[in-house]
Amino acid sequence: MLYVDMQKRLPDGVLHARFTAKDEIVVLFGPSGAGKTTMLNCVAGLTNPDAGLIRLGDTVFFDSDSKKALPPQQRNVGYLFQDYALFPHMTVEQNIRYGLKKGTNLRLAELLASVGIDRLLDKYPHQLSGGQKQRVALVRALATEPDILLLDEPLSALDADTRRQCQDELLRLHEMWRIPFLLVTHDLQEAERLGSVILVVQNGQVLPHGPRRSNESSFHAGTAHESS
Repeated sequence: MLYVDMQKRLPDGVLHARFTAKDEIVVLFGPSGAGKTTMLNCVAGLTNPDAGLIRLGDTVFFDSDSKKALPPQQRNVGYLFQDYALFPHMTVEQNIRYGLKKGTNLRLAELLASVGIDRLLDKYPHQLSGGQKQRVALVRALATEPDILLLDEPLSALDADTRRQCQDELLRLHEMWRIPFLLVTHDLQEAERLGSVILVVQNGQVLPHGPRRSNESSFHAGTAHESS
C-alpha cells in the first residue's frame, strides 16, 4: 500500500497531500500548477517534500522526522513521463531494454504482445505514431517490474480514438499487474473512466472526488490547508 502524507511549497502556496492507495488506479485531477506532477516526483524521488512521510509497503521513501530520503534508483518505481522521454538514438527494443533487470524476458514478451508493438522493435522513435510511442514508454516502465507505476498525463497528446484504445490498455495492464497506478490527468471523463479513486488537487488541497470503478477501493484522503 502507498502512504503519502507530505507538504511541499509551490509557487502559489503550500500543497499538503495525505492519502493511501492499495493496488488500484488513483487519479490526480486538477488544474495546471496545482501540484499533481510534484506529487509524482516526490514519490519517485526526483524531488523531496519539505516535510512528511512517503512509504510503499514496508519501504520508507521519505521521512522528514528521520531525515531519510531513499535514492530514486532504490525505490523500484516505474515512471511514464508526459513526453515519454524515449531515447531518439535508440530503437524501440533498445529503449525498452534500457535498465531492464535480468530474468524479465518472458514478462517482456507478454507485454510487447499485449500492446501490439512486438513488430516495432527495430524502429526508432521518430518513425512511430503518438500512440506507438506511448505504448513503448509504457512497456519500458513496466518491464522493470516496478512496485508502483506513475503516469504523468500519458494520453494527453493522443487523438480521441487512440486515447480511448490506450485507456483500455491501461485498464487491462493494471488488471495484469495489480500494483498501484498513480495517474495525472486534466480530463474528468478520462479520470472517471480510469480511476478507482479520484483525488481533486486544487488550491493547496487534495480532496476525494469519490470511488469510481470499484466499491472495494481502500481509500483515505485528508484535507489539506494552504499556508500563508
